[in-house]
Amino acid sequence: MRLCLLFTFALLLHASLFAQAQEMNNQKLEEVIKKESPLVEGQEGAWQVLFGDRILLIITDQHNNRMRIFTPIIEEEQIKEVEMKNMLIANFHSALDAKYSLYDGFVVSVFTHPLKELTSNQLVDAMKQVASLANTFGTTYTSSELFFGGGIPEKEEKQINESPSKKSKKT
Repeated sequence: MRLCLLFTFALLLHASLFAQAQEMNNQKLEEVIKKESPLVEGQEGAWQVLFGDRILLIITDQHNNRMRIFTPIIEEEQIKEVEMKNMLIANFHSALDAKYSLYDGFVVSVFTHPLKELTSNQLVDAMKQVASLANTFGTTYTSSELFFGGGIPEKEEKQINESPSKKSKKT
């Protein structure tokens, strides 16, 4: 019985230490983004990152355990009503972890997450989703090839397919 209790205690202690060692912080986050990007500028807690053809802004608040990745898409005043509606539809169905938002006069693609609980793989995936969501604005409004719940309902898909931006890109 004692051996079993000691084994269980050792296992729990090891799991606790392993979980603490995996916590994301600014230093680990910077290591990951430097592996993923040929150009990283800024300082701890606030970086500009070249990711594909996008500049991603990555900011953290270690004290409040938050982080955010975002990229500007277009100026807010340029957005059409149908595009706004398509963004809201996408935020429910096809934007997944990244979302469309408005910030400081711009339409942006944004991902937010608790910093400590973020894994390296989640960080890389988030960067991909933010870039993809920005790149597909006006066409498919998607952050990846996945759709929540299997797809967009036919009525809402028709709305996106009839978007003026999409029509102009087809011609």
